[in-house]
Amino acid sequence: MNNETSRNQEQVMAMNAIYSFLTYLDMQQEIDVESIVESSTELDYKESPLFVKETVLGVIKNFALIVGAFQPRMEKWTFSRLNRVEQAILLLAYCHYFYIDQTVEKSIVIDVAVRQAKAYLDGGDYKFVNAILDKVLVRG
Repeated sequence: MNNETSRNQEQVMAMNAIYSFLTYLDMQQEIDVESIVESSTELDYKESPLFVKETVLGVIKNFALIVGAFQPRMEKWTFSRLNRVEQAILLLAYCHYFYIDQTVEKSIVIDVAVRQAKAYLDGGDYKFVNAILDKVLVRG
């Protein structure tokens, strides 16, 4: 992490990058990781924060597995029906917790996701984000 970006800024950049990845998927376009990261960080790929690159790559590599972890815990709903921002927040939280920093506390990851949900989603959507992550982010 360079001096110019805080972890919170990196979390937003990563969420935006994952959102872009989901857009590529929906449009059935070839995934261009470097372009996704560069457009989300406004930096050259090599200069982009490691956290953003690792998170985007982790989500892309493990996308089906991550969605599969959420789906059984979503009563009367499907992951694909969630709006793209909500999907990005959930994917980021899962990837951060299980693939990026295995020492990070669940409560911290959920707190970040809830703050993002409050900032970028409608009304009470953050409650769903909180509840589903509490069910899904379980180690061991």
